[in-house]
Amino acid sequence: MESITIALVLLLAVVVSGTLTRLSPIAIPVPLVQIVLGAAIAGITGSGVELDPDIFFLLFLPPLLFLDGWRIPKEGLFRDRATILELSLGLVVFTVIGMGFFINWMIPAMPLTVAFALAAIISPTDPIAVSAIATRVPIPRRLMHILEGESLLNDASGLVCMRFAVAAALTGSFSLTSALGTFLWVAFGGIAIGAGVTWCTVIAKEYVSRKLGEETGSQILISLLIPFGAYLVAEHLDCSGILAAVAAGITMSYAEQRGHALGATRVRRSAVWDTLQFALNGIIFVLLGEQLPRIITGAARVVQETGHHQPIWLIVYIVAITVALGVLRFIWVWVSLRFTLLRAVWRGTPRTRPHWRLIAATSAAGVRGAITLAGVLTLPLLLDDGSPFPARDLAILLAAGVIVLSLIAASLALPPLLKDLELPAEPHHEREEDNARIAAAQAAIQAIEKLQHELGEGRSDVDIYADAAARLMELYRRRIEGRSGSTENAEQVRAVEAVERRMRLAAVKAERDTVFALGRARRISDEVSRKLVREVDLAEARLNALP
Repeated sequence: MESITIALVLLLAVVVSGTLTRLSPIAIPVPLVQIVLGAAIAGITGSGVELDPDIFFLLFLPPLLFLDGWRIPKEGLFRDRATILELSLGLVVFTVIGMGFFINWMIPAMPLTVAFALAAIISPTDPIAVSAIATRVPIPRRLMHILEGESLLNDASGLVCMRFAVAAALTGSFSLTSALGTFLWVAFGGIAIGAGVTWCTVIAKEYVSRKLGEETGSQILISLLIPFGAYLVAEHLDCSGILAAVAAGITMSYAEQRGHALGATRVRRSAVWDTLQFALNGIIFVLLGEQLPRIITGAARVVQETGHHQPIWLIVYIVAITVALGVLRFIWVWVSLRFTLLRAVWRGTPRTRPHWRLIAATSAAGVRGAITLAGVLTLPLLLDDGSPFPARDLAILLAAGVIVLSLIAASLALPPLLKDLELPAEPHHEREEDNARIAAAQAAIQAIEKLQHELGEGRSDVDIYADAAARLMELYRRRIEGRSGSTENAEQVRAVEAVERRMRLAAVKAERDTVFALGRARRISDEVSRKLVREVDLAEARLNALP
């Protein structure tokens, strides 16, 4: 009963955090509000939640990584693959080595293996936290795609590096040759398992749906179980469950393009996953705040072992680590950009040298978030000999402090860095969208004509079908004419569609208000009211989804 109550309180804190953020007159990142609420819960209750690292890792990471892989824009991922790989793999190794030695030099009481584990944990970035910060100064689309791709891959690479560092801390030995072989098995095995589990599941459920029909609830539940299945199978075979979850998500995005799921399934599934993502990310940060009092107490004891008896040294450590992370990231981004420009020169591709503020913004956007916290909380409680894991509380506090400080730094630095910044031209997709709409409209006209002939053949009321088909085809022909014209005509069509969208939104709102009024007056039944409101809600959701 107590566990259920705690879970409900955590969910309530997540809900309240969103309300408080919207009420704030200044742009405060939601994760910071959630951390404060978690600390408040700990202060009021006076007790902390006992977290089992393995269970925490299993519950939170697979679905979050799976969803990242599922929803990341594939076009941006492949277009900027060189930059993303440089940031997600090269920068992670650079960070782990540089920060590992730096942390061990600064805090001698923390063994080198634990320092490397901490460095690996704080290397992944969190695009969700970045997007929460940049609500008032939007991050450029291409930069956001790069940050999302980086986060997707560095989650896996950073946590895999952490796994090796923790193993070295537990056993007291480390072999580079053995680690390299293990890494290849762990990495490629995890990717293969994640892709295989997802693809086999999709094929099986499509077969069942063809034979017995599709049940929306079952389809949604299957999508929720896939990341956990991929993770557990990979871990059972001593592969990376992290990479398995990522690969499962990417495979799911390709499987979705087969278009075999019902529209209702996709709409409801998207809503379920949005809610799950919001809840899991929120609970992680609330748990961070709730754990802080106990973490600070344990970390202060470790600091005293270093010879520093003032708690202020905890803040010094956090600031120093955060600054060092920013410096290493800036250096790597600057060097990576130089190599990118050099490759462009070799290929003869014209390249515009980005402003230094864009490099600084890319560095500042390296915010640590949910994955870092989830990873650090999974540090083992005990070594293989039964003794406590060295400096565990200190490592957790330092990681938590880096998360908080990086959130604050990014929220302060990104707005002035991105304001009025001239950015390199991004590819425009208007023509691509127009061509797709034209092709879809032409296919629709052909389908209408075919169905008209099938339904009206041999019937005396064939004029009814002809009139209905003519009305529908006229709508699609107008869409084709508007999208097929010149650039000026296309712009005019878009302007008209924007005005029409606003008018339709006003119209559906009036429809809904009237239906509710009729329901309150008992002039229509509840069943009719719910049916009509659902139709209006779906129409409004479609209009709001349009650009």
